[in-house]
Amino acid sequence: MEYTHEGQEYVLNLIDTPGHVDFSYEVSRSIAACEGALLVVDAAQSIQAQTISNLYLALENDLEIIPVLNKVDLPSANPEEVTDDIVDLLGCKPEEIIRASAKTGLGIEAILQAIVDHVPPPKGDVNAPLQALIFDSVYNPFRGVETYFRVFSGKISKGQDIKFLATQKKYSADEVGTLNLTQTPKKYIGAGDVGYLITGIKNAKEVKVGDTIIDVDSTEIIGVSGFEDVKPMVFAGIYPVDTEDYEELRSSMDKLQLNDASLVYTPESSSALGFGFRCGFLGMLHLEIIQERLEREFNMSVITTVPNVSYNAYVNKDPSAKILVNNPSDLPDPSSLNRVEEPYIDATIITKSEFVGNVLTLCIEKRGEIKNQRYLTTERVELNFRLPLAEIVFDFYDRLKSVSKGYASLDYTPAGFVASKLVRLDILLNGKPVDALSSLIHADNAQRMGRKLCEKLKELIPRQQFDIPVQAAIGAKIISRETIKAFRKDVTAKLYGGDVTRKRKLLEKQKKGKKKMRMVGSVEIPQQAFMAVLKIND
Repeated sequence: MEYTHEGQEYVLNLIDTPGHVDFSYEVSRSIAACEGALLVVDAAQSIQAQTISNLYLALENDLEIIPVLNKVDLPSANPEEVTDDIVDLLGCKPEEIIRASAKTGLGIEAILQAIVDHVPPPKGDVNAPLQALIFDSVYNPFRGVETYFRVFSGKISKGQDIKFLATQKKYSADEVGTLNLTQTPKKYIGAGDVGYLITGIKNAKEVKVGDTIIDVDSTEIIGVSGFEDVKPMVFAGIYPVDTEDYEELRSSMDKLQLNDASLVYTPESSSALGFGFRCGFLGMLHLEIIQERLEREFNMSVITTVPNVSYNAYVNKDPSAKILVNNPSDLPDPSSLNRVEEPYIDATIITKSEFVGNVLTLCIEKRGEIKNQRYLTTERVELNFRLPLAEIVFDFYDRLKSVSKGYASLDYTPAGFVASKLVRLDILLNGKPVDALSSLIHADNAQRMGRKLCEKLKELIPRQQFDIPVQAAIGAKIISRETIKAFRKDVTAKLYGGDVTRKRKLLEKQKKGKKKMRMVGSVEIPQQAFMAVLKIND
């Protein structure tokens, strides 16, 4: 945007980042492209956990921080108390905090003036070799992938040949320009500027956030630091409800990936659900977004299996060779297994002091251990935990919100892999294992989870003409069982008197028929059964 301050023309490049913990990598790349940051704090909710983690990211990158107190016009706003929280966090003066309301327009001029006064202008030499950071990309169905970048040195001109450093692919800049409310084509974008680039790329995988754009013949240019491939944290199977829609689902996933390069998927098949895909997501929110988009944008009704995380397994034959386990069915045979390592995270939870007991109980139940407890104010507490990632991918966030009446916020960072006593819990229906309901669980929780799952499935699976045993097993050992009783026709109703052997004969005949039916009968599993695992604590 162009802004005039005291008769001087300024160009401001502003970017909004997602606050959710699942997308922290995108936030870090956006911060790397900036000179300053607005720390916007809600006057009604005060400081959240992800606000603090993103603030630390901004401070690590030496950004100028401008504190803003937003939503001061709300009846529930508590500006004085929240101002004190910001002063404690940043060490600034209360008068430096700008009070604003996007709804009424209060403080907007003051924010723009503060940006001009405090944020340093970008440095960079237009005549130096080209070095530009990619911080975002969007997919345009007519023009291919549009890449958003910030130039640190040199310039990109229309028609210039360029190269992406991470992928080593070469392109020609068909169009470059700046992002006003509409895209404005320019002859070139110079050092310190932000713009868009269209090269006709059709595959979003070729454009990676954090990559560096350089001249095609440049050899000694070093990339902007911090580039890494985004790694999926949560894995789940996505299957079409109707197996005939498999090809349609594949094309829908391809189209989704054009917009969202962090979605990873490979084909897999399940004996219970047919053909589908094993997908990798950044977190549970990402999984929900993909599921929602498949339904809204492509009218695809899908079944999502139990989400799980990625484990490292080691076998006795070669204890140093790591086997990556993204699917419970990939786990090696328990007899040959040396150990299994699961990913852990360092979690930061900020909540009101009255809910500390509830949050502690929840985290200890999830096999967490408390590392630190710090009172930010008399009312607000910061708790640090070490938790297994597998325990928080299901319902942890929802339960955290319910035990704290919505006042707790969560942020986490990966903390490496730790060897754990994990077992594969299989569910057998009518004696046949249902691979889509298998999960890797800590040995201490397996008995309880197996029992709860069997009880839940007994309620959800409809009754048939024959008894259906629902069993939970670890290896060959059955740890829990429930039976879904059969519909029973009264075959003796037509009898009127006579010998008891006639009655017995009919009942025996019925028994044989049911036994035969059970051998050939298959059990239909409704979609709710697959989601039962997620709602096991309801």
